Amino acid sequence: MSTPTGNTPVIQLHDLAKTYETGEVEVKAVRGVTLEIQRGEFVAIMGASGSGKSTLMNILGCLDQPTSGIYLLDGVGVAGLNRKQLAMLRNGKLGFVFQSFNLLARTSALENVELPIFYSQPLVSLRTRRQRAVQALEKVGLGDRLAHHPSQLSGGQQQRIAIARALVNRPELVLADEPTGNLDTRTSIEIMGLFQELNDSGITIIMITHELDIAAYCKRIVVMRDGQIISDSRNENRRHAHQERATLDQAEQSAKLA
Repeated sequence: MSTPTGNTPVIQLHDLAKTYETGEVEVKAVRGVTLEIQRGEFVAIMGASGSGKSTLMNILGCLDQPTSGIYLLDGVGVAGLNRKQLAMLRNGKLGFVFQSFNLLARTSALENVELPIFYSQPLVSLRTRRQRAVQALEKVGLGDRLAHHPSQLSGGQQQRIAIARALVNRPELVLADEPTGNLDTRTSIEIMGLFQELNDSGITIIMITHELDIAAYCKRIVVMRDGQIISDSRNENRRHAHQERATLDQAEQSAKLA
């Protein structure tokens, strides 16, 4: 495997394609995608159902392999890696956040966040594992909820646990798949504010969404249709979640005083 340099894009795709065969029918889910994502970017990949965005996300997350083309993750060629090598690459480079929080109901927030370290780095001591999990939960504002179980927490808090879990192995890249899909408007703003904070601290984030108002929080918007990228632009009118949250708080306070 090649050794990346500080100037190496975290994602490099060249003429990437993915074709599924269902019986005698070929489905071309991704068609000749070429894309670079630099360290520290916050990118939304948008598209309607069937546009290829979820297939592309699975390839970026090393959950699926392209049929053809080149994919370099942090300078490492992904094509041809076996299952064990792909798992090592995922565990060492990537953090995942999904629409469904995928938390274990009978374990605490702290134990949920510890799990990725336990599975990927079994020789790490319990003390170190716990320290890293506490730090990740503090980073997402849940340092006072370590012992709480998912059923004792709101949807937004559960998603924060999921984000802490994604961060605990200190990934190069966080992949978020419709992370606000199960949340109300206010909570969605809070979660996007957290993503903006994490990105401002240097973490690279790629987010799949079909909602333009959610993509508007990102620095760059890539739009897919029929397996191809049809537009790729900087977001010049970026929404700022903390400003919007402050405005909502002021409006609610005014309503209470009225």
